[in-house]
This record gives sequence, structure tokens and C-alpha cells, in this order.
Amino acid sequence: MDFRYGRPEMKVIFSEERRLQRLLEVEVALAEAHMTLGNIPRDAAQAIASSVEGGLVKPERVAELEAEIRHDVMALVLALSEAAGDYGRFVHLGATSSDITDTATALQFKDAVPLIETGLLRLQQALVNLAQEHKGTVMVGRTHGQAAVPITFGMKMAVFALEVHRHLARLREATPRMLVGKMSGAVGTGAGFGEAATELQDLVMAMLGLTGEEASTQIVGRDRYAEYVAVLAGIAASLERFATEVRNLQRTEIGEVAEAFGEKQVGSSTMGQKENPITSENISGLARIIRGFVGPAYENVVLWHERDLSNSASERFILPHVTVLVDDILHKAAGVFETLRVRPERMEENIRATGGLLMTEAVMMALARKGMDRQQAHELTRRLSQAARAEARPFREVLLEDESVLSMLGEEGIEKALDPRNYLGASEAIVERVATLSKETA
Repeated sequence: MDFRYGRPEMKVIFSEERRLQRLLEVEVALAEAHMTLGNIPRDAAQAIASSVEGGLVKPERVAELEAEIRHDVMALVLALSEAAGDYGRFVHLGATSSDITDTATALQFKDAVPLIETGLLRLQQALVNLAQEHKGTVMVGRTHGQAAVPITFGMKMAVFALEVHRHLARLREATPRMLVGKMSGAVGTGAGFGEAATELQDLVMAMLGLTGEEASTQIVGRDRYAEYVAVLAGIAASLERFATEVRNLQRTEIGEVAEAFGEKQVGSSTMGQKENPITSENISGLARIIRGFVGPAYENVVLWHERDLSNSASERFILPHVTVLVDDILHKAAGVFETLRVRPERMEENIRATGGLLMTEAVMMALARKGMDRQQAHELTRRLSQAARAEARPFREVLLEDESVLSMLGEEGIEKALDPRNYLGASEAIVERVATLSKETA
């Protein structure tokens, strides 16, 4: 993992040291389950647990053994067996490697998911705060990169907040399918554990706070991992969407928002005036990496018979990277929106720069309400707006010169239809509804 990216509290979950610890915890739980069922002596389970708790299994010894035998889990088993002394013969009893590794992976998910959830909640709150603060801040709404009709900046943020709200729901709904381990042996039958195999798996998982795979092959079903990666990739896609909006609104020609910029921060090594949206750009770049892992995660679902090893190598990249990077860009995004510089005055300038054409739909609807056929009103306002643009004249002037518009709306009606604040629909109510939903989520 590139140490340039990722928060320490998430990276440590996927460190080699923490991974080793989780693998050993699974071996301890297995030994204790065997003891509970009367399969091994109490002293054996205690010796195995003491070896782990006392730090007697050294990463260096595991690495040394792996270099010799070229099998990571067996190296761990041998190192633990050495540490447990005479009771080492009871280590890993009846298990296959994937019983240990897949269950340890579930423990890593168990540690990681709450951090992802915390990031989503932080971002959601930042967006809701902006939504409520700016629920009346009018700006140009844009479709196809063109001025469309008015919107409020608060509603734009509410739309983002609701998207985060949905991701929270997805993550929470999918989490029980992620926190699943297995202890069922080489092909899932549990034959190595004897007749009490199902009970043993239940005991192990209860000790670890996980659910056991009810029917497995040699491994936990990789559709679970694919779903996990897909959920995180969906979060990443939304984060890039939010970041792209900041980047676009910070463009010199628009200038309606800007990332926070430190007093001594440098925007360019040569152009001193630059204040670049570097965090949003960083979010966009890393989000693309995250989404790039979706394909391999789904490819890993397709394995031969009860399993092969084609998934193993890629998962060592996929699972840590998507988790660490999503956590990283979640908190970066939250920071962007917590400190975002919003410029209502520039929003007003951009509204005025449309020359009133932003309100073309509002004029059409005003005419329709006065009794003009809607299609006729559309054609009329389309033609008049095109004339205003071609002649570089304010839309108001062109409207006042048209007999049908003036006779139906009057000068006062035209002025009312051209005021963006009169054409915001349910924007404020939408903001408050989203704020209420967000409180329920938290």
C-alpha cells in the first residue's frame, strides 16, 4: 500500500502485523471450540491461547518458515505449534487454510466497516449543514453544462446528502453478508471435525462475533467479497461525482465555490495566483482506482469446483486497497465540504449573466397558467429566447415587445416570472426533509 494515501487507523487493520494477529485469533477460537466439545484437553487450548496472548508467535519466524515451505498458513501453524510446545499437535486440528484466512478476513471487515460508516456519517452531516445554511441561496441550475432553471445551493447539497444516506443504507444492509467466516474444512463438509462440525463452526464464530457460512465450498462465497467491493465502489463513484461538482464550480469562469486554501498553501510552482481544487482532484483520481477493482472482484466469484487459487493473489490487492482508499477519500470529501468557500455573490452574477434566459421555463409556465396552450407557450418562449440570444439583448426587453406575452402577463407578471426566487418550487422543503432523514440515519 502506498503510504501517501490512507488514514493510519484504517491502514493498520490491513497491516501484516494485524493480519497475523487476526489469523492467530481464529486458531485460538478453533482450539477453544475443540476444547468445549471435548475434542482436545483444556490444557492444550490454554497453551495455544497463551502462546498467542503472550506474543510468542513472532512475525519473523512465520516469515522464515514461509520462505522455506512456501505456504503462508502452514508457516503460521508451524510457528504456533512451536510456541505451544507439547500441545502444538492440537493446533489447526481438522481445519483447512481457508477456514483461517477467510474468517480472519471477516474480522478485518468487522474492524473496517465501522470506520467507513463513520466517514459516511461525517460527510452526510457536512452536506446537510451546507444544505440548511444555503437552502435559500439561489444559483444557476445546469443541465448539459448549460444554464437550465434556478436551483438553490442548499438543494444541490441536499441531493448529495441523500445519496450518502443511500450508501449508508446499502453498507448497513450488506454488512451481515460480509461478516461471515467458515470452519468447515477442505470442501465444506466439515469431515475433518467429525459429527459435531456444524456445532464447532457455530462455537468458533460466536467467539469471534461473526456468522458462519451455512453452506460453503473450501472458501466463503466470493459473491460476498464482490458485493463488498461493489458497495465501496458505489461510494467512490458518488464521491467523485461530488468532487467533480466542486471542481466545475471552482472553475474561473464559474467561481461559485472553492476548496479551502491555507495562508501558506502553494497552488503552483510557477503561477502564484493559482488556488487549485487539489483535494477534489485527488478524490476523483483515487475513486477511479477503486472502481477499477470491481471487475477482478467479480471475476473471483468464478472458481473451479470447490475452489482454485486464481482469486487469492488479486484479493490481497483488492480488499485492502478498496477499503483503505474509500476511507481515505470519504474523510477528504468530508473535509472539503466542511470548509467549502461558498460565494453567493458570484452565483448572483452568473444568474444575471444569463440575461434572463434562465427563466424561460418560468415564463412558459406563467403563460400556460394564464390559459395559453402549453405547446404554444413553449414555442413562443423558445423563439423569443433565441431572438434574445442572437441579438444579445435582455430577455425582459424581448418579452415586453411581444404583444401576446405582454397582454397575458402584463409588465408586472413578466417581472415576477423573471425573478429566480419565485421559481424554486419545493427546494426548501426538500432540504428539510433530507435533514430529517439524515438525523434518523445517524
